[in-house]
Amino acid sequence: MSAKVTMYGAEWCGDCRRSKKFMEGNNVEFNYINVEEDLTAAEKVKEINNGMQSIPVIVFEDGTHLTEPSDNDLKAKLESLNIL
Repeated sequence: MSAKVTMYGAEWCGDCRRSKKFMEGNNVEFNYINVEEDLTAAEKVKEINNGMQSIPVIVFEDGTHLTEPSDNDLKAKLESLNIL
């Protein structure tokens, strides 16, 4: 089964570490893409965020995304998709 969630982030980003920890702690399978190592991913983040480089960007299988979500917002979205 492939991951239904993709997270764009960077190791230095506190919000990224928090979202990553939340998903790992809840056994959510996700692809993590480091925007520092993958410049095409950095461009994708800017495209999603209308030119802003805000991270994390978490993209879901339904085509929606969350940028810099709180744990509560992330939890609600994952529950709505029956991932949590």
